[in-house]
Amino acid sequence: MTTIENESTTRELKGKRALVTGGTRGIGAAVVRQLLDAGAQVLTTARSATGPVPEGAAFVEADVRTPAGAQAIAAAARESLGGVDILVHNAGGAQPYEGASDIPDEVWQDALDLNFLASVRLDALLVPGMRERRSGAIVHVSSAATLTPLGSFLHYTAAKAALENYSRGLALELAPLGIRVNTVSPGRVATPGGEATREQWAGLNSASGRTGAENTTPLGRDGHPDDIAHTVLFLVSHQASWLTGSNLYVDGGEFPRS
Repeated sequence: MTTIENESTTRELKGKRALVTGGTRGIGAAVVRQLLDAGAQVLTTARSATGPVPEGAAFVEADVRTPAGAQAIAAAARESLGGVDILVHNAGGAQPYEGASDIPDEVWQDALDLNFLASVRLDALLVPGMRERRSGAIVHVSSAATLTPLGSFLHYTAAKAALENYSRGLALELAPLGIRVNTVSPGRVATPGGEATREQWAGLNSASGRTGAENTTPLGRDGHPDDIAHTVLFLVSHQASWLTGSNLYVDGGEFPRS
């Protein structure tokens, strides 16, 4: 049974060309591996080549926060893949502050560039090719923390909330052309970057007794990068062919839904 399932999964994305931003560690690396295992050609990106690139993936060093970086990534996708059928915007993140009023203007701008405008710019460069082919799948990685925004991370959650709104609007625009756009919103996932951010947040909130270390998910554990990667794989596969404009919360049930 396992062999049959693996063979079926491998056939699913055979011949598809995928771009994943921020794919050398954590969730991004798990997404890259899942897409490769499903038969796709994959190009991934990072600001520097310090992290290991998943075996089998091509790599371009570029900063998604800048228009020049977006241009470099799009050019690399056209050169190495000949175009993109699957686009996964995973790069993101921000450092915590004591409160919203402590966040400097330049940090707000950086958060918007990384967590929102990077996706807008790269979509603008690569969606035209999808329009020509009248097919494609785009996934924007947001955060379940947008449901309960805290002042310490307001620059991050506000940017991700903008991304979710943009993703929904883009989905409606592109649906008649056969291009699907969806969002994944992870909760607390066990990655080195996530742990480092939680430690910083705990230091800022130590006086209040909030450590940031408590796991409060109803399912009783932190998420794994593969938990998110499996969801992304589903969204870009034929199994989700009638799904667009959605936001899937993958958070162990931690964050309240309205």
